[in-house]
Amino acid sequence: MKIPDKSVFEQQNVFGIGAENTAYARYFIGNSYLNPLTKPEDGLFLANVTFEPGCRNNWHIHHAESGGGQMLICTAGEGWYQEAGKPAVSLTPGTVIVIPANVKHWHGAKADSWFSHIAIEVPGEGCENKWCEPVTDDEYKQL
Repeated sequence: MKIPDKSVFEQQNVFGIGAENTAYARYFIGNSYLNPLTKPEDGLFLANVTFEPGCRNNWHIHHAESGGGQMLICTAGEGWYQEAGKPAVSLTPGTVIVIPANVKHWHGAKADSWFSHIAIEVPGEGCENKWCEPVTDDEYKQL
């Protein structure tokens, strides 16, 4: 369900918006928010990431020598996920996306809805994230 109103969205977003995601703001178009659900030292890092309408992250790759990658569990609102060279996938609450290591992709909110997902960093060897170019307005408007 699309949720354009922030106060309505906050009632649906059971994991909470958290703090403004200033540490990674340069890799996002629009405002995003981060609510860590575990600590990295717990062995598996999970965070609820919230995107305002139209917000999306840059293309990026979760590199790993073995294992690694990312999982997204959509929890509120509506968003998009896209792998390079493939059509975008519509995201709604309950959608689970498994992103293998070394796959270039992006994710974010639809233009007319707030959106949240739990991001899970899949453990692996030699893991590192590489941020790439932004998703252009033209690419995004075609969705």
